[in-house]
Amino acid sequence: MSGLGKRETLTGQLVKAVAERITSGHYKRGERLPTEQEMIGEFNVSRTVVREAIANLKAKGLVHTQQGIGAFVLKDIPAAPFRIEEDNLELVEEIIGVMELRISIELEAAALAAMRRDEDDLARIKAALDLMNEAIERDESSVHADLEFHRAIASATKNRHFLSMFNYLGELLIPRTRLQTHRLNGLPQRDYLARINREHDQIYQAIKAQDVEGARAAMRLHLGSSRDRLRSNALHADKKSA
Repeated sequence: MSGLGKRETLTGQLVKAVAERITSGHYKRGERLPTEQEMIGEFNVSRTVVREAIANLKAKGLVHTQQGIGAFVLKDIPAAPFRIEEDNLELVEEIIGVMELRISIELEAAALAAMRRDEDDLARIKAALDLMNEAIERDESSVHADLEFHRAIASATKNRHFLSMFNYLGELLIPRTRLQTHRLNGLPQRDYLARINREHDQIYQAIKAQDVEGARAAMRLHLGSSRDRLRSNALHADKKSA
């Protein structure tokens, strides 16, 4: 690997590069990392950057150091918990990638909600729909109502893991996706949000009717459309900049 790029700090890039080599097994557990001088030569960075990166890797629990000998990969590295780096979600391609994960989860959540929902679940989903309509009419932020709509569906699955996963993915993605799609699709905000809530209503009607496949299809249309709009506009932006 030749020199590092300029999009993030050199220390951050070096940490990421070395961490990836550790997790991939390129640097094996218990093995000594390349010397400072070797890293300086390979990555074209300063001694300070190398030392900061090693300190960072040590803080992350990936390496330990021995005075006068060097840095070593830890023999026992705990499995990293699932986590999405929020800084990366400023990039449209990262939003699309995580959006695909969310789609796979929420399609099944909608189907399970159609099977298992009770009257209280329907009331919560409908209340979120109404709240979003009110926010649109008042030209207020509807992000909270959007989150509550999808959260109510996750809750209606009667499976706490769907709710936990949505609470994580939804809080990360909905505000960012909304910003990107509204910025890129050219529609007035009210028209854009009204279209979103019409899609919400289709999902609600399918869940209310206990139409399992209809709920899955309506959720696919809703989230897939957002993903496709992002992807299309990202490709268009790349062609314009080329």
